Amino acid sequence: TAKQAVWWFIRDPSDLKEKEQQALEAIRQASPTADTVYELAQDFMHMLRHREGQRLDVWLDLVRASHIPELQRFARSIQRDKDAVLAGLTLQESNGVVEGKINKLKLIKRMMYGRAEFPLLRQRVLHAL
Repeated sequence: TAKQAVWWFIRDPSDLKEKEQQALEAIRQASPTADTVYELAQDFMHMLRHREGQRLDVWLDLVRASHIPELQRFARSIQRDKDAVLAGLTLQESNGVVEGKINKLKLIKRMMYGRAEFPLLRQRVLHAL
């Protein structure tokens, strides 16, 4: 399906099963555009996995040269918040754990909405499993 194909494009090729690799190769051979999208997606994922933010400008230039509207929209959104994207692609620090804790707190708060006040919310957060 189309959803599976999208995942094949961004996953590490070594993580794909043989059948998935064959299907991906058939897609790439059937369409030069699909092949270009695959190469650009894999290059971006490589930058992401290996924190190679210094290559971002080169990648953005390649996307612009590709003339693929969907990728160009993605590149424009990256360009709008380039400093944050560059930090995410280069720095080791991450606020992912903090974001997860905030998400959990919001979930508990929404589940309790209108039923109790702050003291109970505090207890549920402090003693959550």
